[in-house]
Amino acid sequence: MTIEARIRELGNRHRTLDEAIHQATRSPSTDSLQLRELKQRKLRLKEEISQLEMRAP
Repeated sequence: MTIEARIRELGNRHRTLDEAIHQATRSPSTDSLQLRELKQRKLRLKEEISQLEMRAP
């Protein structure tokens, strides 16, 4: 898989998590630990995307 393809894949996962976080914040029954985990996963994806973008030609 090329770096560009990996960046696109991670970007899609990042957007999916962003949607999940948005929906979770609107739901009163959302567990705060679950929301925190979603946000941490989103941040890790963002960091990985940034690292890959620095390596891309």
